[in-house]
Amino acid sequence: MEVICREAAPDDVPAIGALIRKYAEKGIMLPRSEETLAAMIDSFVVAEADGRLIGCGSLCRLGADLAEIRSLGIDDGYKGNGVGRRIVAKLEEAARKQGIVKLMALTYEVPFFEKCGFSIVAKDIFPEKVWRDCLNCKKRYCCDEIAVLKRLD
Repeated sequence: MEVICREAAPDDVPAIGALIRKYAEKGIMLPRSEETLAAMIDSFVVAEADGRLIGCGSLCRLGADLAEIRSLGIDDGYKGNGVGRRIVAKLEEAARKQGIVKLMALTYEVPFFEKCGFSIVAKDIFPEKVWRDCLNCKKRYCCDEIAVLKRLD
């Protein structure tokens, strides 16, 4: 199986939206409308195999030296094949090009992120994230996601 990781294009929006919807329906990812995805398509990386989109992830800048990996999802049939690690590596590359030295994520998949070099940290060290996204989240007062951080410097 050949997997290609690349920057997302506007034509990828429907497939990215469908993948994110599957995760959002399980309550493990925030939903994103196709309009929102289209507006932020430049922040996405996708993985393709067998001529179809099988994974995605985005990089959201939160400050001068901090960005968040978000909307990271892999089609169930392709999990465990290194697709997620390749997407994270591509997002790290993009972060480095932008001069970002800290990458964070809120996740339920801590072992995956640890394999990618992230460490568990306290959520409250990311006020940029709290003020940007958490205020409007339905899990705001009962968030069960784990914060992870990787330094790129």
